[in-house]
Amino acid sequence: MLYVLALIGALTIAVLLWRAFGPDRVDITPSRRVVAPDDDPEFLRKLGEQSKKRPDEE
Repeated sequence: MLYVLALIGALTIAVLLWRAFGPDRVDITPSRRVVAPDDDPEFLRKLGEQSKKRPDEE
């Protein structure tokens, strides 16, 4: 009986390790998301500063 429980434990650990480090492992790290210029607060801030520096040319 003890050998059966040890075998089940070893198989469980092997399956968990395979799922964690196996060949079809999905990369969890987030990729850099591309931000459109109108959604980028830094771009909008720079645009506002540039429009304040230049007088209207209309």
